[in-house]
Amino acid sequence: MPGRAHVPPQKIERVQQLKRSLVERPMTALVGFRGVPAAALQRMRRELLARGHPILVAPNSALRHAIEESIPERPALKPLLDHLADQTALLTAEGNPFALFQELDRTRSPTPARGGETSPKDIFVPSGTTSFKPGPIVGELQHAGFPAAIEKGKVILKRDVTIVKKGQTISRELAGLLTRMDILPLEVGLDLRAVVDGDTFYPPEVLSVDLDARRADLLRAARAALWLAVEAGYPTAQTIPRLLARAHRRAIALAVEAGYPTKASLPALLGRAARGAAALRSLGAS
Repeated sequence: MPGRAHVPPQKIERVQQLKRSLVERPMTALVGFRGVPAAALQRMRRELLARGHPILVAPNSALRHAIEESIPERPALKPLLDHLADQTALLTAEGNPFALFQELDRTRSPTPARGGETSPKDIFVPSGTTSFKPGPIVGELQHAGFPAAIEKGKVILKRDVTIVKKGQTISRELAGLLTRMDILPLEVGLDLRAVVDGDTFYPPEVLSVDLDARRADLLRAARAALWLAVEAGYPTAQTIPRLLARAHRRAIALAVEAGYPTKASLPALLGRAARGAAALRSLGAS
């Protein structure tokens, strides 16, 4: 490391510790934790560590040095340097990058705005009665863009309103009103920036996959393939039991239709004869 003679030994050891994690474990991820309260972050770290996903928090400079020193042994790590910004931690693990994305996504929870944040989505507020009592609050709501009015002694919003568009800044005034209305427009949690699994780099945009939906798609496809194979009479380990059962049912039906007595067809033949006899008796009685 350039200039290492002037770097405190504890910082050098920290970089070496990060490097060992980068080199020794197959899956490496950069995780953003901007806005996560310290207590919540510690809880998340404990939960992830218990599942074998330790998170290492270090200055970005130390993370950068560790990644750069690891690239000769794991060249696939190089793209991580482009995602190293803001408040970032290093996560090492074994497993599936897509499952890891889902796991971290579950750490996210709604949180109030304080003002100055960029809205990640449209903030929609439905019409209806609010919890406010009539008074100056009506003017505050109207000034912030809400279609507020007083009806029958209650403060109402006369129509639905998208009070902030995605990408717009949430003002401090509006943030306070949203909080008082129990509207939590932001989310706080761990943000998976990028993952390297073995020799494969996964940017964040490809990791957001609904695994449950994909599993449901595969199950539907498997059922459709099984049905098609049975209809076509194609023998496989999965279709043979169904083909034999279908053939057995058809053989019994043919034997009954032909009046051919067997152990399997005799109950149906006797039932048919009994029904025929009953029909004849009813005709004779009439």
